[in-house]
Amino acid sequence: MRLLIAAVGRLKAGPERELLARYVERANASGKSLSLAPLDIVEISESPAQTATKRKADEAKALLAAIPEKAKIIALDERGKNISSEDFSNRLARLRDDGAACIAFMIGGADGLDETLRKKADIVIGFGAATFPHQLVRILLAEQIYRAVTILSGHPYHRGG
Repeated sequence: MRLLIAAVGRLKAGPERELLARYVERANASGKSLSLAPLDIVEISESPAQTATKRKADEAKALLAAIPEKAKIIALDERGKNISSEDFSNRLARLRDDGAACIAFMIGGADGLDETLRKKADIVIGFGAATFPHQLVRILLAEQIYRAVTILSGHPYHRGG
């Protein structure tokens, strides 16, 4: 099952991009035997529109155009449900076991996600009530995907209680 992180904005070369690449590489290496690979990243340009409403609408269209038509969508949003790493791994396994060919994780830009994309999502999750830069969210998400793979494979990386 393909995993795809579709995010608004581009990571510049530097430590953030390197850390993201490290988690993607780990997830791909460990996830292959579990049919949870490849993990790919698609970056969408930020909309130049003058209003936040128009920017979010433009970015939602671009995000949806970047993913396979029948992908299961998991939107990341500050108003989304906070779930544990174990629950996250179980949800990925359930989608895989139900025959999903692709899970697309959607990360909005500085203005957040358009409501139409939130409504289209199969699941809306958050990483707590705090607001994070979209660049950091993709690193957090890649780490959680890697952690989910290690949980499902019984690897000792995850030491949750």
